[in-house]
Amino acid sequence: MGKVIHFLFCILISNSILSLAQEDCSSYNFRNNEIYATCVSLPVQNSNLHWNYHPTNGTVDVAYRHTGVSTSTWVAWALNLNGSGMLGAQALVALPNSNGSVQGYTSAVTSYGTGLQQSPLNFAVPAIRAERLNGDVLIHATLVLPGGRTSFNQVWQSGPVSNGAPGAHALGSENRNSLGTVDFITGQTGAGAAVGGSLLHRRNTHGVLNAVSWGILMPMGAMVARYVKVFKVANPAWFYIHIACQATAYGVGVAGWGTGLKLGSDSEGIKYTSHRNIGITLFVLGTLQVFALLLRPKPDNKYRKYWNIYHGGVGYTVIILAIINVFKGLDILDPEKKWKHAYIGVLISLGAIAAILEAFTWFIVLNRKKEEKQVNGAHGANGYGHSHGQPA
Repeated sequence: MGKVIHFLFCILISNSILSLAQEDCSSYNFRNNEIYATCVSLPVQNSNLHWNYHPTNGTVDVAYRHTGVSTSTWVAWALNLNGSGMLGAQALVALPNSNGSVQGYTSAVTSYGTGLQQSPLNFAVPAIRAERLNGDVLIHATLVLPGGRTSFNQVWQSGPVSNGAPGAHALGSENRNSLGTVDFITGQTGAGAAVGGSLLHRRNTHGVLNAVSWGILMPMGAMVARYVKVFKVANPAWFYIHIACQATAYGVGVAGWGTGLKLGSDSEGIKYTSHRNIGITLFVLGTLQVFALLLRPKPDNKYRKYWNIYHGGVGYTVIILAIINVFKGLDILDPEKKWKHAYIGVLISLGAIAAILEAFTWFIVLNRKKEEKQVNGAHGANGYGHSHGQPA
């Protein structure tokens, strides 16, 4: 009985929330007493879409409203006739001017590196204008719907203005989820997949590859080299385990680096300078480590200690930079919090294991030195006494 009451309560709350959202949308008063028969509150970015559909001539008067917009932010709403994301979107753009006014124009998005330059759309737009009103930006337009269609995929976005032109929008969760469907006859809207489609999939692949390789396998390989080799019984097995971890990490990391280069070429105009530069540095240092392994001196070589210093120093530098870059990548992708928490949990686990092994390693090493000192001292005392006990 309690579960039934809880279920009905949830339904009541959900309906109340939806009703409030709809009421907020429909109760908005436009300037000049404009009235729109249908409106929907879009799920993210504080946006609403209002419209009047005219079946006699297949046109629709739309008003896209984005609330709480700063004077240095552009906004856009678009229909995508053949796709579901940014590429191919036919956009209505509102761009703030230096004098405080807002310019409305059309822009066909043909690449991910678009600057939202003014251009005609794949369908006629007889009228378009934009305005700012009480902190909201509104785009009013009349669209001649193509091919007698009334149901489309829609996209909406906002971003910074740089030197009077639209800059690249953020890639946070709200930006990635600013799309869905709209039917101008029924008034029904639906949520879409994350913005970017295959591009977002490649971003996620890039992130996973690099987090696993540079961010997890590399530290694990370093831990093997530092802590496992202290056990005599583990020699030379620790060396091959270390090589296996680092070689796997490097191979996967190169794949992740390659996807990053591809993403950069496909995302012209979107730059993450520090993340990119650290990634390039990691690739260079990782490659140097591979060649250093092939050129390492033998254990009894007089230059081996210098090679050890170099190899260890570069290795720890790679680990530190890798962890920093993983967090930079997570900030760029902005996934659900659980993924960042999961990676932090992995790092804490590795750190705890390293701390325990560090203490245990020092315990073994100090005991071993103590035993060796006792043995050497005993041998030295016996040899000294025996020598002086001989006749002259």
